[in-house]
Amino acid sequence: MRPYLRVKRLTDVLFAATLLVALSPLLLILALAIRIALGPPVIYRQTRVGKGGRLFALLKFRTMRDEYDGNGTPKPDELRLTRLGRSLRAASLDELPQLVNVMRGDMALVGPRPLLPEYLARYSPRQARRHEVRPGITGLSQVRGRNALRWSKRLALDVWYVDHLSARVDAYIMWRTLVSLVRRDGIAAPGHATMPPFLGRPEARPS
Repeated sequence: MRPYLRVKRLTDVLFAATLLVALSPLLLILALAIRIALGPPVIYRQTRVGKGGRLFALLKFRTMRDEYDGNGTPKPDELRLTRLGRSLRAASLDELPQLVNVMRGDMALVGPRPLLPEYLARYSPRQARRHEVRPGITGLSQVRGRNALRWSKRLALDVWYVDHLSARVDAYIMWRTLVSLVRRDGIAAPGHATMPPFLGRPEARPS
């Protein structure tokens, strides 16, 4: 284990605990607003892939209505995403419950974003290396374009992060995350309410 990983985990736990306490009034306000606008549940749980391919329940504030077509299939995101949900996503406030995931050890503050289990079979061997570290609430692809990036570029950046993980890189990503939140860059992919699914794409090199 790289020495920095021990420090990183300790820092993540301390920082996540501090934020949960400091932001508790905001968390309660958001939970109440979501409960009024969308009803229960307030927290959305979705299975994602963590370090070493381990599955875990990702926690997010709910931003979409539960609406289905005649076949029982969820309607497209753009039809289910509410005005409140769009605001939460734009400011990344829907991600705040993931501080609990950090405390549990599922995630880190910085790392590749955790993705869906069905993507596992679609990665190239190199792309699959993104699972060598804990996934993060924010990451390099988030500060380089977020959902506006094509999948091949996002995954290439994830692998670059694995190979160059350091305190300096994490500090840079945290700083750029704050800048991106202010600018609200890359909230959605062009032509999509969120992000299209990963179907398996050619690899790209980060730049």
